[in-house]
Amino acid sequence: MKRTTLVRRLAASTAVVALATAAMAGSQGAATASRAAPRATPSVTLTLWQNYGTEANATATNNLVKAFEASHPSIKINVVAQPASNYFSLLQAAAISHTGPDLAVMWTGLYTLQYKSYLQNLSSYVPKADLSRMLGLRWTANGFDAATGPYVIPLEDQFYIGFYNKALFKKAHVASVPTNWTQLYQDCAKFKAAGITCMYYGAGSQNLGAEFYPYYDLSYLMIGALSLPQWQGLYNGSIPWTSPVVTSQLAKWQKLYSDGYTNKDVVTSVGSLTAFEHGKAAMLVKGNWDLAQLYQSMGKNLGTFVPPYSNTKIHGVVQFPGDGYSMTTYSQHKTQAAEFLQFLTTPAAGRIVAASGLIPDVTGVSTPNPVSQQMLAFATSGHMTQYPMLDNVTQVGVVNAGSKVLPQLLAGQLTPKAAASQLQQAWKQLPSSQRGKTWGSYSAG
Repeated sequence: MKRTTLVRRLAASTAVVALATAAMAGSQGAATASRAAPRATPSVTLTLWQNYGTEANATATNNLVKAFEASHPSIKINVVAQPASNYFSLLQAAAISHTGPDLAVMWTGLYTLQYKSYLQNLSSYVPKADLSRMLGLRWTANGFDAATGPYVIPLEDQFYIGFYNKALFKKAHVASVPTNWTQLYQDCAKFKAAGITCMYYGAGSQNLGAEFYPYYDLSYLMIGALSLPQWQGLYNGSIPWTSPVVTSQLAKWQKLYSDGYTNKDVVTSVGSLTAFEHGKAAMLVKGNWDLAQLYQSMGKNLGTFVPPYSNTKIHGVVQFPGDGYSMTTYSQHKTQAAEFLQFLTTPAAGRIVAASGLIPDVTGVSTPNPVSQQMLAFATSGHMTQYPMLDNVTQVGVVNAGSKVLPQLLAGQLTPKAAASQLQQAWKQLPSSQRGKTWGSYSAG
């Protein structure tokens, strides 16, 4: 064998060994680098159910989710719009099969307690410092005691409230909004003489279904009849629904229809909000979540007032954290769901809610809308007592009965006595666990 050949082979062999050694070193280095590099946080997708339709609450929900996802890139939230008419039935059925969402819109008050068996108590998921920024937590907790831990983080501070058309008031020469029954009838007579519908009724709020929802008005009927402590008498039976103080208020409300001060199709109308928005009525009683739509079309022509269903000057306003978001007990991603709920307690989230046309429930975050500011002033500078929504502190069985009979009452299809009797019968059919001394003693069992 020639030397040159041997040298070449030795050189080649040395090169192979060197390459192998380098490759091994590179492989080991890559493995070391791989072990040293931080692992990417796995992405999690949450599901959130809402029943808001396309109202301002839905806009706020979508905007909150977008902002949260931007600051939490490893968490995505799939927002699912469920039909309002059977939302709670769908939520309950999904809870039984554990196929429901991680997060769900939930009404507060007795609705929370009714469905709390599948709602997670948030006391160990959201820090106390964050919870302390929320204004309405008592209405989301056992016994309506915030110290027991909330089941819901409120979305907003809500009102059942009256809206009025300033141009139509001027046209009918009505100088100011009424503050009691007498003034209301007098003003309605002026509107009628001017060819203007005084009060408009019918369906219009998507998150309450496609039917006329009477609890905006009934809440104020009972404010005009009973003090806030007495409202618990309707709950526990010490003040029956057939009481003269109740039936008297129902009769005065029905008189608005019988005297021709409302639209004739109060039961079947499905466009009350649109009708008012387009100048077909002087006044409307709804929820403040409709404000964004009304203000966009009516601007400075839109005003707000407290429905004056009282023999004397009305003394109370319905101001209440009516709904918010809950975590389900069966969620497989509670840590991530809790991060979203914690985000809702921040001033940044409150500003998003305000920008959507709603009133934030976060301490220190105000609303820029002048009509919303007027609502807030009813309890502050107006010194009115803040009442909860009557349907949120009345047993669900009674609420369901009222949803059926009260529109018929207004339309003259039932007498006040007959309607009240049906409400009382619904109360009598409740289990004893739902007829305790106070709202806080409610049990879904």
